[in-house]
Amino acid sequence: MRLKDKVAIITGGGRNIGEETAKLFAKEGAKVAVVDLDQARAKAVAEAITAAKGVAVAFVADVSDPAQVDKLVNDVTAKLGRVDILVNNVAITDNKKIFDITFEEWNKVMAVTLASPFLLGRAAAKQMIAQKSPGVIINIGSTSGFYGRSEAIAYTAAKGGVANLTRSMAIQLAPYDIRVVLAVPNKIGSPVGQDYFDPNRPVVNLRKNRAGTPMHVAKVLLFLASDDADFVAGSPVFIDAGVTAVMPGDTGVGA
Repeated sequence: MRLKDKVAIITGGGRNIGEETAKLFAKEGAKVAVVDLDQARAKAVAEAITAAKGVAVAFVADVSDPAQVDKLVNDVTAKLGRVDILVNNVAITDNKKIFDITFEEWNKVMAVTLASPFLLGRAAAKQMIAQKSPGVIINIGSTSGFYGRSEAIAYTAAKGGVANLTRSMAIQLAPYDIRVVLAVPNKIGSPVGQDYFDPNRPVVNLRKNRAGTPMHVAKVLLFLASDDADFVAGSPVFIDAGVTAVMPGDTGVGA
């Protein structure tokens, strides 16, 4: 078991990447705090883990709210004993163009997608330091944070911010033996903020245009959270089947 006796906080743990990661981490021995704004989702995932002989507790929190973030880390520590791993997975998108998005919509995307990794990363790091033990923080980025898009202007800006936030966190937390890593998926599972998975979602990649699944990401996150990734810090790890390696317009991709 690669995460035996570790305690992991996973935000957005009620579905998609967060759900599969929570279940896989628990299978590998971690005690998992399943965090979601939707209580029913968090509870369902925690109960599924418990039914499979794992250890999980559901927590409800708005991770863009500093007070709720601090309470969450305190509650997880009180319930599960410590914090060893944090996966900042939750995000929302806007799917808006620059002249269509309102300032309120912009701020909401920034609060959930960019501010929450900062807030929760800081709170979790304080707990890891207080424990005097190593820790791992994994921020979930997106290929949208490395390229411009014709829509989702707030989301692309926020995910670009997450990439550099990760670098600075990695530098500043390294003296405390806390590794910070950026995982970068592309079009994995259901679209951000949506419940359904469309198997016909258009993809272009180097894996014969196969659609990515949440488990593809979860397996990489397991590696990053484990001691096997001890020398991985600060840098982005792309989970995109080679999308970012392709020259735009290359029609031979996936053939």
